[in-house]
Amino acid sequence: MRILLLSAYDADSHIYWRKGLVAHLPEHQWTVLTLPGRYFSWRMRGNSMSWAFSEYETLSQPYDLVIATSMTDLSALRGFVPSLANTPTLVYFHENQFAYPSSGKEFKSVEPCILNLYTALAADYCLFNSEYNRRTLLEGARALLGKLPDHVPAGLPERLEKRSAVMPVPLSEDSFLPHRPETTQFTMTWNHRWEYDKNPQLLLDSMALLCDAGVAFKLHVVGQQFRKVPKQFDALHTLLAERRGHWGYMQSRSAYQQLLQQSDVVLSTALHDYQGIAVLEGAAAGALPVVPDRLAYTELFPERCRYSEEKEAEALALFLTELIGHKASEGRLDGVDVTHLSWTVMADHYRRIIQQVASGERID
Repeated sequence: MRILLLSAYDADSHIYWRKGLVAHLPEHQWTVLTLPGRYFSWRMRGNSMSWAFSEYETLSQPYDLVIATSMTDLSALRGFVPSLANTPTLVYFHENQFAYPSSGKEFKSVEPCILNLYTALAADYCLFNSEYNRRTLLEGARALLGKLPDHVPAGLPERLEKRSAVMPVPLSEDSFLPHRPETTQFTMTWNHRWEYDKNPQLLLDSMALLCDAGVAFKLHVVGQQFRKVPKQFDALHTLLAERRGHWGYMQSRSAYQQLLQQSDVVLSTALHDYQGIAVLEGAAAGALPVVPDRLAYTELFPERCRYSEEKEAEALALFLTELIGHKASEGRLDGVDVTHLSWTVMADHYRRIIQQVASGERID
């Protein structure tokens, strides 16, 4: 099968997914087009034009299936390249703009949501990396359509619901490692983008409570950084002092994986996560995921991994204090099995749905 794979905003998690997809379904002939994961507003609005007038020959080749990420402006691209209009298309939603949290500083435009909606409607079928992602898009679309003044077609959210399913981003095989935590010191890793939507204020507040209580621990703070770093990280760096472990992005994947292997806990404070690959990779290396009781985490991890949303900083600090006590008395923490999300298990699920969409089969 000839497949055109389009990743219009090729951020780290998108790269992780598309490389895994190509590597684990080698029976297909893949053509891959990507655009860098930067300049979000321009990329989201301009990707169809960028591709149509620079990659027209590639886009016009005969394909059996198009797989596009949700950042792709699919309806416009099909207009620019008419041959794509008749090619079966599967859209993969890593995220949706209806549920993305606002920093309160940016201009809030409805256009990213409209583009998500148009792309979903232009596809033959949509996949979401979590039910949370799928549900928030459907709810957001229903609310938005309800506000529009006139000539709004009936039944669009229901149409999308019938033509969509959940298919998580699988974990690479090298993520599954034997757990080797430090024997005495309680060690945590926070491994997310250093941006406001990962809620560094909650991380700072909860760590301050632990430090004030005199709790012994080490915290590694790793993850991708950008030109503007939230001010909370400077405050956290000072606060942790001797409790501070590795600080900053780790270029070496093997060193990063070793860090996860040695951690008792992999921690999230996120305001938004549609799946949470960083936490899942920590879990695959044996660390116990400690996550908020919301977002996609409620479908991924059992209740024993989730701290309360009520007075969240205090709840997280208490949760971690109890885990520290448990390790001191029992010598270890029990992790969570995430092998069902490996490519070994998931590849056949992807293979089946790709075949169904390409052949026009009804998907139940």
